[in-house]
Amino acid sequence: MKNILIALVAALSLTAQTVWAGEKTITLDVQNMTCALCPFTVSTAIKGIDGVQSVDVSVENKSATVVFDDEVANIDSIAQASTNAGYPATQRN
Repeated sequence: MKNILIALVAALSLTAQTVWAGEKTITLDVQNMTCALCPFTVSTAIKGIDGVQSVDVSVENKSATVVFDDEVANIDSIAQASTNAGYPATQRN
C-alpha cells in the first residue's frame, strides 16, 4: 500500500510539472486603442491563437497581459494577432 501511495504522489508531481512547465505571462504595449470596443477586438484576436489561456486588455494603459503555453504559442504570433486586427503590439520591456 505504501508503494502505491508513493507511486501515486510521484505521478501527480510529474503531471503538475508538465501542466505548468510551459505557462508564461507577457505584457504587450498595444497601439491605436482609443475606445471601449478596442480591448474587445484585441482580446478576441489574441484568444484566437492556440495556447493562449487568458488575456487582459487595458485601453487606459494601452496594454495586454497574456498568459499562454509557450510550448504551443509564442510572443511573435500573439503580437502579430493584435497587429493583424489593427492594433500593433510589441512586448513591453
